[in-house]
Amino acid sequence: MKPAIEIRNLGKQYKLTSAEPYIALRDVITHGVKNIFSSRKKTSEKFWALQDINLDIMPGERVGIIGRNGAGKSTLLKIISRITPPTTGEAIIRGRVGSLLEVGTGFHPELTGRENIYLNGSILGLKRAEINRHLDEIIDFSGVEKFIDTPLKRYSSGMQMRLAFSVAAHLQSEILLIDEVLAVGDLEFQKKCIGKMEEVSKSEGRTILFVSHNMDSIRKFCPATILLNQGKLVSQGNTEKTITEYISKHLAINAEKCWSNGVLSYDQNIRLNKVWVHNTKNEVLARFDTTEDIGISAEYEIFNENVAFTHGINVYNQENINIFNSHDVACAQRMKQKQAGVYQSTVWIPGNLLPDGIFSISYALFNPNPVDVFVHEHNIVSFEIFTDFSKLSARGNYADEFPGIVRPMLKWKVESVNN
Repeated sequence: MKPAIEIRNLGKQYKLTSAEPYIALRDVITHGVKNIFSSRKKTSEKFWALQDINLDIMPGERVGIIGRNGAGKSTLLKIISRITPPTTGEAIIRGRVGSLLEVGTGFHPELTGRENIYLNGSILGLKRAEINRHLDEIIDFSGVEKFIDTPLKRYSSGMQMRLAFSVAAHLQSEILLIDEVLAVGDLEFQKKCIGKMEEVSKSEGRTILFVSHNMDSIRKFCPATILLNQGKLVSQGNTEKTITEYISKHLAINAEKCWSNGVLSYDQNIRLNKVWVHNTKNEVLARFDTTEDIGISAEYEIFNENVAFTHGINVYNQENINIFNSHDVACAQRMKQKQAGVYQSTVWIPGNLLPDGIFSISYALFNPNPVDVFVHEHNIVSFEIFTDFSKLSARGNYADEFPGIVRPMLKWKVESVNN
């Protein structure tokens, strides 16, 4: 059996040009005169978005594509879907391709939702009778039936995504390409989309490429995953192993951030000097077992007398979801004016709260009422949480994956109600 997608020595190069600043008519005339007497030629920088990609994807496979922003994920899908040609190599595609790469791609804003369904079907080479057979289920799945005869330009981005996915999933393309656009929809529709992709993959044998920053979605849907980094394919195979490599080798972890000149507040009353992650022994660490307490400390300096503010952190997971925040509430309720000097704040994230993964911290100094932010540094330190199954777990002998955004140890009470 031949691959549904066969990629050989694929490369894509772009020319980088800087945007011209705003200029007046007199500048254009002056510039034109200068050019008459100038022999200089403009130079442009070249950038390889993809380099030397070799890949075989068999019919019916569900393959995830992961990597940092700018790794080449979307460029690869655009080449496979024939939106852009490769610079080197080739991509052999065996079958019709349905793609959902950007909200609104392949849709015409002046046409109604219904008319866009027919437009997309005709692009795939389907006859009107074939589109008619799927029309009702496309409209029903999308949930935009009330607006199906309204011009697409009146749709919200979420409504456009719903209709686009429904069209791509129901019309008979052998290969389905899905980019990060599923993040536009609500959570329930995202689950519905994942379920539909599983259905068409298993029952219809469709090949699916799924790009996402949501590692949980990749784990659940894709048995195999490829990892791109700086335009190169660095790993492919088992999804869990590929995700582990991505997290451990390609997501930067920095447990300490020091500023040589500090970060000054807008009124220059406060200077943030340092933020670091540490254990209970005040050792700076970048990796913690799920059972360990994690300290987030900051050092700052106050230059004037009688300055009042409080402290806060934002905690983000590896999908850049803000999973929780913490503010110094007691201090906010009765903020005491601080005198000039150097201070240190520390907040503790308790053990058995965070699941395995990479987490980053933003730190803020602010007045909460009314809100007046003096310093707010985003994603300045990060750390990894792992589970050491070689020692007795805090959850007894349970040693399997523990899903969820957080995994707190809650108090349970079980008692007999029989008299």
